[in-house]
Amino acid sequence: MDNDQERATSRSGDQALVLHPYLKKGEKISGRDPEACLQEAVALTAAISLDVVHSEAVPLSKPKPGTLFGEGKLEEYKDYIEANDIDVVIIDGAVTPVQQRNIERRIKAKVIDRTGLILEIFGDRAQTREGVLQVELAHLSYQRTRLVRSWTHLERQRGGAGFLGGPGESQLEIDRRLIDDRITKLKRQLETVVRTRELHRSKRKRVPYPIVALVGYTNAGKSTLFNRLTESDVFAKDLLFATLDPTMRKIDLPGGQTVILSDTVGFISDLPTELVAAFRATLEEVLEADLIVHVRDITHADTEAQKKDVFNVLKKLGINREEDGLYLEVLNKIDLLPEEERDFIENEVSRREDLLMMSAVTGEGVDEFLQTVENIITRNQKNLIIEVPASDGATVSWIYRNGTVVNRQDVDDVVRLEVKFSPENFGKLEKMDVEISKAAK
Repeated sequence: MDNDQERATSRSGDQALVLHPYLKKGEKISGRDPEACLQEAVALTAAISLDVVHSEAVPLSKPKPGTLFGEGKLEEYKDYIEANDIDVVIIDGAVTPVQQRNIERRIKAKVIDRTGLILEIFGDRAQTREGVLQVELAHLSYQRTRLVRSWTHLERQRGGAGFLGGPGESQLEIDRRLIDDRITKLKRQLETVVRTRELHRSKRKRVPYPIVALVGYTNAGKSTLFNRLTESDVFAKDLLFATLDPTMRKIDLPGGQTVILSDTVGFISDLPTELVAAFRATLEEVLEADLIVHVRDITHADTEAQKKDVFNVLKKLGINREEDGLYLEVLNKIDLLPEEERDFIENEVSRREDLLMMSAVTGEGVDEFLQTVENIITRNQKNLIIEVPASDGATVSWIYRNGTVVNRQDVDDVVRLEVKFSPENFGKLEKMDVEISKAAK
C-alpha cells in the first residue's frame, strides 16, 4: 500500500485507516460515487488532524449484520493495523453499536463511524455557547445508544471529551440515567439561549431588514463569499466545516436596500439526525430568511449529488423555497473551470433567472449577484415616487435606510425619489409627513 501520498501532518500523532463501504451491484450505500465519498471521508478525517495512513473504498456483496465486513476483510485489516500501528479506523457509513463493538474486538482498534466523525469535527469547531451546548447534546444523544462499547487494547491515555478520548475515559461505565440527566440540563440551557436569540430576532423585526441566508454543502465557498460581501474575517479555509457557528452582518445592496446576510453551517450527505435536531435553533435563521442563496462548488465531481444533499437537509427543516421563488442558486469557483466546461455552464445560466455563476475568490460575478439579490428582495415591494424638501435631510436619510432608491432627481429645493418599500416600511412611511406623488410604473 502506498502511504506517502495520503499521509497528512498530524497534530495528535494518531494514525487512521479510512474505509468507505459500498454495495457491489451498482447501488451505492450513499447514492453517490464511491471514490468521491472516499475522498470526502479522508478530508473529514484530516479535519480533526488525524494522520490518514491509508484509505480504501470497500465493495460489499451484502453488509454482514454483526460485523458489516466479512471475516476475510476483518482479518486483513487486523494484520494491516498491527503492522502500521493504526490507532483509529474511520468507517464512512452508518455502523450499529453491535457492529462497532464486534469490529473493534476483531481488529483490535478503535472504530468511529461517519456520524461519530462529524460530531467530533463539530466538537472541535464550536465557538459560541450555543454551538458548544448543541454539540454536547448531539454527542450525548449519540453516545446514549452506544453504552455497549468497550475496548481494552489501547494503552495510550488521551485527553478530550469526544470520541477520541483514551481508554481511561471510554471504559468508564457510563450510567444511562446520568446521561439522561445531563441531556435534560443541556436542553434547559439551550432553551435559555434560544429565547435570547428570539429576543434578538424580534429586535431585528422592529428594524425589518430582509434576511439573506447563505446555505450549501460544506466547503462550497459560503464563508469566502460572506467575507467578500461584508468585508469581514469569518474563518474561511479549504477545509470541511470551516464554519460552524452562524454569523450575521448588514450589507447594502446597489440600490441602497439594507439586508442581513447570514452565513450558516455547511451541510453534508447523511448529516447525523442528532445534529439536524440539535442545530435546529441555529438554522431557524434559514427558516425565516426572505431569500435563500444556495452556494455550490461547481468544480466538485459530485456537485449534483451535493445539491440533492442540501435539498434533503432543507426539506428536513420544512423548507422548499424553489416553489415560492425565494431561492437563488450560485455556481461558485468558476475561476477553476476549464474553458469548455465554463462555456457550457454559461449557456445553462443564460436560460435561468434563478441561476448565477461566480468566483467568490476573484470577485467575478459578485456585482451581478448583488443586483439579482436586490431584484428578488424588492420584487413584492411598493414602487413609489416621493418628493421631500431638500432641507429635510433626516427624512431623505430614513428613506435611503429603509427603502431601495431606484432613481433620484434634485430639482430646485425638492428631492424627487423613486423608491421601493417593503409592506412593513411602507406602513411606517404612511404615518410620516411625506408627500407621495404617485405609484411608479
